[in-house]
Amino acid sequence: MKPPNSPAASVPAHILDMASRLAGLPGIRAVALGGSRARGAHRPDSDWDLGLYYRGTPDVAALTALASEVQGAPAEVAGPGGWGRWVDGGAWLRVDGVAVDWILRDLDRVEAVWEDCREGRFEVGVQPGHPLGFWSPAYPGEVAAGRVLADPWGELTALQERTRHYPEPLRTALVEAAWEADFSVAAARKSAPAGDTLHVALCLSRAFGVLAQSLHAHHRVWCLNEKGATAAAAALPDTPADYADRVGAVLRGLDGAAVEQAAELVREVRSALAPGA
Repeated sequence: MKPPNSPAASVPAHILDMASRLAGLPGIRAVALGGSRARGAHRPDSDWDLGLYYRGTPDVAALTALASEVQGAPAEVAGPGGWGRWVDGGAWLRVDGVAVDWILRDLDRVEAVWEDCREGRFEVGVQPGHPLGFWSPAYPGEVAAGRVLADPWGELTALQERTRHYPEPLRTALVEAAWEADFSVAAARKSAPAGDTLHVALCLSRAFGVLAQSLHAHHRVWCLNEKGATAAAAALPDTPADYADRVGAVLRGLDGAAVEQAAELVREVRSALAPGA
């Protein structure tokens, strides 16, 4: 992964200017680049994901006016809670033919989640767009992996320094959470004989989602969402061979044999996660 704050020369001037103007709006405290462009894993047509960190109540009218200006067409900005409890709100824009996403983040809440993570506490919340739930450690993970573009008060930069050190209590809690993968496979085993493919698919997907979180935590790596999580987990040391291919085969099968293949994969992962393994 590239350093989160590698030289800003790789960020176009109009994105830097946008970040600066956003940070000057009422309530916005900092702006960070996230997603594949922050990681250096982007394609030329990849979105520009900008996290808008605010305190209190951001000025949605001012955000809407700026969004419409930079897009060159009327834009809609969802205020806090407009996109759900965890994703919060923001805007999907098109600027110079490329998608630019604004994503609101309540800095007070992000800091509170970080403190929970330091104590080994986390939540998994229902959230549109996150079929396996939104895992609260994604908040500090986004800060750790992002590139701060505008931070007039230095608050986000200071938080980023802290989040670069993965909390050991969180690591322990997320590794121990792998028990749920076994539980989910057992639930799928009950539904497979009846041909209830929806329930089997949901249970097995949940099991693999949990394993992705546990594998990342085991190696003190932040897991931000389900997208790309299986491939990322497969690339980590000690993950069972052909992990991603085996997950794909199970989710294509969704029958009794697939459930037993999933059970074996869960056993192998939990063995790799065991202390002293």
